Amino acid sequence: MSFTIENVDWERNQSRLKALREHVFVLEWQLSPDSEFDERDKNAFHVLVVAENNTPIATGRLTQCGEIGRIAVKRNRRHLSVYRALFAALIDIAKEQRLATLRVNLSLDSVSYHSQLGFKPDGKVFMDGGIPRQRMCCPAERFPLPDVSQMH
Repeated sequence: MSFTIENVDWERNQSRLKALREHVFVLEWQLSPDSEFDERDKNAFHVLVVAENNTPIATGRLTQCGEIGRIAVKRNRRHLSVYRALFAALIDIAKEQRLATLRVNLSLDSVSYHSQLGFKPDGKVFMDGGIPRQRMCCPAERFPLPDVSQMH
């Protein structure tokens, strides 16, 4: 499987990013579109993974405060190589921006697993699109590939 990584901004690539996230989160996961897009999109760093035919197959964002999220991968492209490339690009951006700590919002079922990887809880449990989540953090230089099935 061949793909490329593109660092993109929201303003110029909003339609591509929205289409992919809507496909995964709104159509597939049945989440509300109101919870999928927020004011942090316009200032976040966005990554697109693009297939050989220039079709977006995955995306993720890194907010200014170091939160990695909105990881959306088309169902037929959910392979470890895609997730690794996506996270590597987001972590590279974090390092370029000198973000010392990275955060992810995880399902409650995966808190114990991620604690073993070196993540620490960051705040209280909260609701995100009707799903209870725990924000967890990890130093950027030691950030491992999280259990991507437990993220959004």
